[in-house]
Amino acid sequence: MLQLEDTFNKELPKDPIEQNTRRQVLGACFSSAIPRVPADPSLIHVSKEMLLELGITLEQGMSETFVNIFSGAKLLPESEPYAMCYGGHQFGHWAGQLGDGRAINIGEIIKDNQRWALQLKGSGETPYSRSADGLAVLRSSVREHLCSEAMYHLGVPTTRSLSLCLTGDEVLRDVMYDGHPAKEKGAVVCRVAPSFIRFGNFQIFSARKDVDNLKKLADYTIKYFFPEVTTDGPDKYLAFFEAVMDRTLKMVVGWQRVGFVHGVMNTDNMSILGLTIDYGPYGWLEGYDNNWTPNTTDRQNKRYRYGHQPAVAHWNLYQLANALFSLIREAKPLELALEDYKTKFLKANTQMMASKLGLTATENPDQDLISSLDENLELIETDMTIFYRQLSELKKGNSVAESLSHVKPAFYNGNLLNAEVKNKWEIWLQRYLKRLQQDETSDSERQKSMKLVNPKYVLRNYMAQLAIDKADEGDYNLIDELYQLLKQPYSEQPEYQKWYAKRPEWARNKVGCSMLSCSS
Repeated sequence: MLQLEDTFNKELPKDPIEQNTRRQVLGACFSSAIPRVPADPSLIHVSKEMLLELGITLEQGMSETFVNIFSGAKLLPESEPYAMCYGGHQFGHWAGQLGDGRAINIGEIIKDNQRWALQLKGSGETPYSRSADGLAVLRSSVREHLCSEAMYHLGVPTTRSLSLCLTGDEVLRDVMYDGHPAKEKGAVVCRVAPSFIRFGNFQIFSARKDVDNLKKLADYTIKYFFPEVTTDGPDKYLAFFEAVMDRTLKMVVGWQRVGFVHGVMNTDNMSILGLTIDYGPYGWLEGYDNNWTPNTTDRQNKRYRYGHQPAVAHWNLYQLANALFSLIREAKPLELALEDYKTKFLKANTQMMASKLGLTATENPDQDLISSLDENLELIETDMTIFYRQLSELKKGNSVAESLSHVKPAFYNGNLLNAEVKNKWEIWLQRYLKRLQQDETSDSERQKSMKLVNPKYVLRNYMAQLAIDKADEGDYNLIDELYQLLKQPYSEQPEYQKWYAKRPEWARNKVGCSMLSCSS
């Protein structure tokens, strides 16, 4: 079915110990790990787009062989599966060795000059599992499978998902960490990306002062994934860091644009390729709130809240810079690069916001318009996705009253605007309409461009939960319906109009629809 062309486990140092026992792994980038054979594997859903990307036919994707391979029941010919060794900062604190505790890489392939690594998440214990069982449950697997593909079609850099399988096993989980564990259906997702290397892969070698293996990993990563880096010596690794910084910036700007909150931006959850990785307790802004985080573990400090994501990305890049320092050997260039990130982010974020507002020129006054909008969106509970989509319907000749009626559907209590809130919105809309008049772009051109950056549909938390609830009952139709919907998030899709709606009241405080834990 697939011809493997492995590099990571062929060119980088391997843990010499073959036994699958929990331990500190020294001097190695990975350890051997064999997927756990599931009791009764079955396919729930497959991404036809990823089948095509990998050169797998639809017929092959529906076969028993496919199910066996991508549930972990059987190995691909010549597969030498492994789990990666890495460390990381978790919630701002160094956690030491972490590694792939429930993800096993089963091989790499090349299709149309694109390298793809295949990884089974939830496929059993590895040397890095610590006290965990290495398994995943249906609810978290549905969320990862759908969101990976949804983010791709939104145009946000991301890992992908090929397939979602049930294992036929039961897994014990304490969903909210409140002392009430229960058995859930086990599942395996096949994640796909050019590579799953993280910031933490470099950090673990730096922390152990293993410069030789740090250099080997950096050289490997540059060779296969950063062809734009062509310098030698210390400048090579500085250019590498700057390229990682640029990719990370692009990813985070994408998150902010569509209202995605990662929820657990630990350095071990940061892809070196600038891809969204590890879809755990993520969420989508529904009521606009810069201080919102979906992660119950982060409820008190809100380190990973929506409005703080750009700053956390900068902090994480600072940790990566520390890890690469022994290869670059000078602090000043790294300090300048990190300062440059702030300038680049401000510019990129302003341009992104200007595009969301349909403004073709990013004049200085626009920053004030953007800042005041941010303040207004938090005056009352306002649905971010619906607000921007409704805003795209405005025309230059609209009155302030007409404009307010256009965006009112985004307000959760739209008919109950008090005088102060209404006045602030009228002031902002008046300024916005005046700014539109200064732009030569026609209404139709602006509306078209705004609808290319402001999605009509995102994977709202309650939508994913509805699909999970149905899947628990053995009905997978809603998973596919949402998958089809989210392939065209910027299109009108009138047949799916019911999903263009604010979060229903029943979902406000329901587990899975508001706050989530890292339990999976």
